[in-house]
Amino acid sequence: MNDFILVQDRHNALELSDADVQWLCDRRAGVGADGILRAVKAGCMPDWNGDPNLWFMDYRNADGSTAQMCGNGLRLFVRYLMDEDLAPRDEVHVATRAGERTVWELFDGRLRATMGRVRLGDRPTWVVLGDQRFDEAMPADVGNPHAVVALDGITALRRLDLTQHIELDPTVFPEGANVEFVVEEGPGRIRMRVQERGVGETFSCGTGVVASAAVMLRRATGEAQGHCDVSVRGGHLSVHLVPDESFLTGPAVVVARGEVTMPD
Repeated sequence: MNDFILVQDRHNALELSDADVQWLCDRRAGVGADGILRAVKAGCMPDWNGDPNLWFMDYRNADGSTAQMCGNGLRLFVRYLMDEDLAPRDEVHVATRAGERTVWELFDGRLRATMGRVRLGDRPTWVVLGDQRFDEAMPADVGNPHAVVALDGITALRRLDLTQHIELDPTVFPEGANVEFVVEEGPGRIRMRVQERGVGETFSCGTGVVASAAVMLRRATGEAQGHCDVSVRGGHLSVHLVPDESFLTGPAVVVARGEVTMPD
């Protein structure tokens, strides 16, 4: 799965510059992570107009940029709140830049999160990866933008070099997007790789998993509804789609706690 650094900053007192985030996420110089999660009381966030008593998930990509939503980060955020007795273990409401989300702990320890309505584009767009051009990428929005590219088989997926620069149609994605490459493995089963905006290739992407499931279900059945199991480099996630909501289910584990001294 993805890995994150989570910092509790109840009163929104911690100012992290882009350089601070980049250092913390650096896997050689810093701690190492795909991004930073900051737990802030929603009432202390100036742009939040909802319940001030919620916890707000402030997510930053590894390059320091701000992201609207992170599906795998959301589950880890709630796992941390539960472990620290900052939230109940049955149903937790979280404030995010993409709106309020709800997370439940299942009997097997996994967490299920609402991800909002998936908005799919009506027409394909193009994606360029290195010297490869894909003209049938489907735009999808899960609180943040995605371009989903369906490939013909697992060999094509494995051969992709996602260290290469990706170009997108700026008229469709003026702020960039996460790009998912997907193959169908069977009815309701897909495999995915992703290059995340501001990060590069990661082992998973929760919103990308939901976007890919919606695109591939619509491709197979004509409707972006139903259940889909998604395999990524970091493990397995499950997606359930209904007309006005999507649900992402998977594990979330806090693996270490500690302190770090920032460089001057």
